[in-house]
Amino acid sequence: MTKTISVLLAVLAGIFGVPAWAQMQVHDPMVRMVPPGQPISAAFMILHNHGMEEKILVKVHSDLASAVELHNHIMADGMMKMRRIDSVVIPGHSQVELKPGGLHIMLIGLSRNLQVGEQVSIELEFADSERLAVTAPVQMVKERHSHSDHTKHTD
Repeated sequence: MTKTISVLLAVLAGIFGVPAWAQMQVHDPMVRMVPPGQPISAAFMILHNHGMEEKILVKVHSDLASAVELHNHIMADGMMKMRRIDSVVIPGHSQVELKPGGLHIMLIGLSRNLQVGEQVSIELEFADSERLAVTAPVQMVKERHSHSDHTKHTD
């Protein structure tokens, strides 16, 4: 009997997948440590979409900064330039890494100096009005191991 119930639960989990409340998950969040008085920092993380439908990150909120923006680095005129973007698309059953030198979150007009190890509250807002609260530790940015590509590291 218990074996039958276990099999039935496994089949149902396979059919329905991850519950709606857990479709989006955040891994390895962090906020870049900057020197005292520096008014700008950045946040990085891996956004993992367990759902079938794409999710679109459209806004980010934090009481740490007067403005919070989505940004990307692009090659323009032979130089890497940072540009504000309107959204980040996370395809179904996929992940997108927000990292130095790529997609990231800019925290502009910091309301206080940062301390290594402190926890920063960030709220991600998606196009479907879903919001996801994230707590990110302040860390020195150093070489980070990428979960999406095990062959390279980024600064």
